[in-house]
Amino acid sequence: MKGRYAAVVFDLFNTLVRWSPDRLPRMELRGRDVPSTLPILFPILERALGESFERERFVEVYLSVLKEIDAERDVEWTEVTCRERFERSLRRLDASSNAIGGVAEELTRSHMGMVRSVTAAPPEWITAVRSVARAYRTGVLSNFDDSQTGREIVADTGLEPLFDVVVFSADVGLRKPNPRLFRHVLERLRLLPAEVLYVGDTPLEDVAGARSVGMSVVWVSGGKGPFPAGVPEPDFAVPDVTSLPDLLGVG
Repeated sequence: MKGRYAAVVFDLFNTLVRWSPDRLPRMELRGRDVPSTLPILFPILERALGESFERERFVEVYLSVLKEIDAERDVEWTEVTCRERFERSLRRLDASSNAIGGVAEELTRSHMGMVRSVTAAPPEWITAVRSVARAYRTGVLSNFDDSQTGREIVADTGLEPLFDVVVFSADVGLRKPNPRLFRHVLERLRLLPAEVLYVGDTPLEDVAGARSVGMSVVWVSGGKGPFPAGVPEPDFAVPDVTSLPDLLGVG
């Protein structure tokens, strides 16, 4: 396959880096013990909202906002940023309009700091990507609702200088599998779809999204079992990115 493509573009989470939410603080939520960033956000809200802050009320409002945003994403394939998520929640709690922006930003940075702290790239994944980058132009295209933290996570891997483009859904206001997001990356690379190989772990967002614009796709199966029916199949499948150098003839 060597020489067939001009560039390889990677998804970020569970493709280039491993997101480990079980390492987050735990709390009881609707009768279940779950990992969450909310325990570190409550002191910020208590300080900002004072006596009007009710923890249970905030949780209910916040969960309803999350559900609403998920529905918007599923139907429209558009992105709503993490900051907007907190701003919507604060508005529905009737927080002072003068305080909403600053509090939402503080919540975003604290939440995203925890996300970053439980996200890392295994050394063998980094080695594999470096091998690919010696032979191909490379890039990152990821659904992520905070561009600042996304770039910090990429920088944490030490791979950032190797990438020609790094694009997050929060940059463009679109989410995979929206074909416009994939075309945006192609435009940034100044390459045709047939010249780019996309690598990602989700059947709909990554595989179907990239296939919809004519890109070849490597599905990172991650031990998930057979590829689901009803979704355009990938061109290739690997357990993780350590198999990519051999697949691409650069191992």
